[in-house]
Amino acid sequence: MSLATIAAMALTLAAPAEHELVVKKSRFLGRVEPCADRAAALARVQQLREQHPGAVHVCWALLAGGHSAANDDGEPGGTAGRPMLDVLRHQGLDGVLATAVRYWGGTKLGAGGLVRAYTDCIAQALLTAEKVERVAMVELGCELPYELEGRLRRLAEQHGAELIDVRHEARVSMRWRLAETARSAFSAAVDDAAQGRVAWARESSIASP
Repeated sequence: MSLATIAAMALTLAAPAEHELVVKKSRFLGRVEPCADRAAALARVQQLREQHPGAVHVCWALLAGGHSAANDDGEPGGTAGRPMLDVLRHQGLDGVLATAVRYWGGTKLGAGGLVRAYTDCIAQALLTAEKVERVAMVELGCELPYELEGRLRRLAEQHGAELIDVRHEARVSMRWRLAETARSAFSAAVDDAAQGRVAWARESSIASP
């Protein structure tokens, strides 16, 4: 099964959601949010470190494109990142980053207490989060004569294709982003209208909410 197929079957989040949990005076600021990949996750975690300079840990877990990652950020191994990742997996999510900022409360919670705290702050955040289907997307590129540009734009609008790049040189080069399920109908409509005057470039698959 391809990663695009996995993404199409999974759920992601429409928007971030948060929950604060206090256990023996330690504060756990749990947050879940849409996230495309590991690079975006690391950038977000760094932002949280800068926003919470007094926190002792910023732990995180990521599921994106069929890949996973978890980081305990100094907590005992397996007590933070992995439990948060398990929560995301249990709910069938993809393209989601879970983070938990911890402020020390002066009392050690033990391994079991940490697992419960990190699990609960993410699970509670997810209770208020709106889940949406994660749709497999493709990007299609093509070259065409100038006189077909207007027609192609109208066809793209009819099929829900988003124009993400256009260049006007000897011919017009256009790049579109659309749902994988609409790809065949869109390309067929373009080929029919252009009568062989559109040259398609190699496509790439992505996934998005």
